Amino acid sequence: MTAPDRLRALLAGDRLNVMPCCFDALSAKMIEQGGFGLTFMSGFAASASRIGAPDLGLMSYGEVADQARNICDAVTIPVIGDGDTGYGNAMNVRRTVRGFARAGCGAVMIEDQVAPKRCGHTPGKAVVGRPEAFDRIRAAVDARGDDDILILARTDARHEHGLAEAIARAEEFARLGADILFVEAPRTAAEMREVCEALPGPKMANIVEGGETPELSHAELRDIGYSIAAYPLTLMAAAMKAMDAALSQLRDDAPRDGLM
Repeated sequence: MTAPDRLRALLAGDRLNVMPCCFDALSAKMIEQGGFGLTFMSGFAASASRIGAPDLGLMSYGEVADQARNICDAVTIPVIGDGDTGYGNAMNVRRTVRGFARAGCGAVMIEDQVAPKRCGHTPGKAVVGRPEAFDRIRAAVDARGDDDILILARTDARHEHGLAEAIARAEEFARLGADILFVEAPRTAAEMREVCEALPGPKMANIVEGGETPELSHAELRDIGYSIAAYPLTLMAAAMKAMDAALSQLRDDAPRDGLM
């Protein structure tokens, strides 16, 4: 079974798929060994681990595709790749989608932010107009005619234009053929429920510790109607905390019991 087919099978079930996000091959392998059925290559965490920089569109398409390839080679669970804005015009979007498919991803996320994009829970982000946003998803859906891969369509319009505009964009993404819908950063549980009730097909929630979206329990997210709950920074934050503790112990010549 291919990665896209494994992802389709997961989404066909009436359950919430809890998805810790990875940033390299090792973190992806640990997610698989932990018993999780899928993972997402977090653009924020991948940028931090690969170039030591924030998620501000600094990594090139080639760097991101290479990171995705390494991750997919290391695991058998489906990987969703972060395709950002598609790295240019509609032709670039097509190349991005095909590149992620050939890297082994089960799905690729394409979003409607202005390039260079920002992390979805930071101030100052903006989205392109509807025509360009729809052209990106149209190009992404068209590109999968050459290489099988699911399209995760994301809108960040809630931040600048309100929830109604975000839902309207996501509705059109679905009409154009997107497989999974992602309205970023709803601010209340009521908004999250409104998103799920208004939109067809599988929906993804993005749970950032300390972010704008409420950190609901898995049971609450499933009841609201989400198919996927992504945790983009949980593993990266835990790894950084553990490394900081180990470095402090080394610096202070303190006992390091329990680190191994």
